[in-house]
Amino acid sequence: MNHFRKKSAEIAAHPIFINAILVLIVINAILVGLETYPYFAGTYFKWINIADQIILWIFTVEIIIRLIGSKSISSFFRNPWNVFDFVIVASGYLFIGAHYVTVIRILRVLRVLRVVSVIPSLRRMVRALLLTIPSMGTILLLMGIFFYIFAVIGTMMFQSIAPEYFGTLHDSLLSLFQVITLESWASGVMRPILADDPASWWFFVTFIIIGSFVIINLFVGVVVNNVEEASREEKPTPTDIKLEEVQNELKDIKRLLEKKTE
Repeated sequence: MNHFRKKSAEIAAHPIFINAILVLIVINAILVGLETYPYFAGTYFKWINIADQIILWIFTVEIIIRLIGSKSISSFFRNPWNVFDFVIVASGYLFIGAHYVTVIRILRVLRVLRVVSVIPSLRRMVRALLLTIPSMGTILLLMGIFFYIFAVIGTMMFQSIAPEYFGTLHDSLLSLFQVITLESWASGVMRPILADDPASWWFFVTFIIIGSFVIINLFVGVVVNNVEEASREEKPTPTDIKLEEVQNELKDIKRLLEKKTE
């Protein structure tokens, strides 16, 4: 049994096995994409459906091999990526035979997300994004306050000039979202208002400087910092390794001192 488990673990970790699964994920994504074209969906639906089922079975065999190759069932499910893969593959059996329902057909495309768990660099990026969530909350709160203040000011100032953009508070919030993306903000939003109120330039310039150049860069800074942290956790630098060794030695010294005092 141990030999069988060891062999399964070797297969699961083999580059050919991993690359084959990656190719199947790409093929699965292409099949789902082809179904969006009426010609392919009508002419080749039967073959696409057969290919989809074969890929689902191969994914199932892959999960079983990885499950057998793990130290135990509990250790397999302690890894979040294993749980992610298991849920994605298991969902294929829950929705089998119901391809005519649009929502259920859309759910099949979720299998493409498995590429995240297969490619280490994508896993690192996802981990970095998860690490940004606590910091993002504070930045989102700051942005919410900033948006609300400018939306109220914009509604009060430009409600009569441009009711389509600043007629109500929610219209103002939507317009400010367009402005902060820098998509047609000058020609589409600012210029028509500037023609009626030449002094309105300060509102848009201030919003762009604070919103696009300061707060958005805070988002970028947090993400970059967490990407570096996630990379350091996977591949620690020599300095990090030495630091960890020093910390372990200090812990050992502390334990020895505690034993002597006892």
